[in-house]
Amino acid sequence: MSLQIKIQKQLADFSLDVEWEVKKEIGVIFGYSGAGKSLSLQLIAGLLAPDAGRIQADGNLFFDSATGLHQPPQKRRLGYVFQDSSLFPHMSVADNIRFGLRDKDAAAGEKHLLEMARQFEIDDLLQKFPHQISGGQKQRVAFSRALIGEPLALLLDEPFSALDNPIRAKMRKFLIQVQRQFNIPIVMVTHDLFEACSLADRIMIYSAGRVIQSGAPQEVFQNPANDQVRNLLDVEEFCRFDFFKPDRGSPESR
Repeated sequence: MSLQIKIQKQLADFSLDVEWEVKKEIGVIFGYSGAGKSLSLQLIAGLLAPDAGRIQADGNLFFDSATGLHQPPQKRRLGYVFQDSSLFPHMSVADNIRFGLRDKDAAAGEKHLLEMARQFEIDDLLQKFPHQISGGQKQRVAFSRALIGEPLALLLDEPFSALDNPIRAKMRKFLIQVQRQFNIPIVMVTHDLFEACSLADRIMIYSAGRVIQSGAPQEVFQNPANDQVRNLLDVEEFCRFDFFKPDRGSPESR
């Protein structure tokens, strides 16, 4: 299983042209603001249409400019978690999670919801509303909603950036558990270099709408492709191997 993209998009003052593949692992898109990171996720999810290219997950083709295929977001079987969780404020936690269900009858859907809530330790919050729970709890609910539909891949747009540092540390461990459990491609956008290196199996370095280097984080830090990568990653100051993701087995073994 993998998420493969080769996409081009021209905006008024910005051009995106990227190609990469993330397998059953955590792939992190890292770069300065305005590099095209979030735009890539929007194109993958179908919120915007590329001008050219191809997007597929696990052999399921979502976009293909050669044939004119452009599936709408609701047909792409992709989970998406935003920075602010984007929960519906007028819905309970349970109803927010139910919103992500796909093609399940009522009884099966309720059973799946309860299982998901127990796994993510939010089963005591199901009758509460978003304003009644903490930031970390909101993100767990958002992950539950994104994953309950059994997506082919999970897209994360800076999902922890609004959280306090202690909660962010817990959520990073939570994300590793999610990847282990669901064993699907996860693509995460972040501005946090520590977060990128501690979570990523693969890191894609973006600059001005292009991928200027990709690979395992330690490989990228040890062998930056050019001065631009070296400066972006602040290699001389940051390259300490104990900062990198602790050994949790190769993606292939999970």
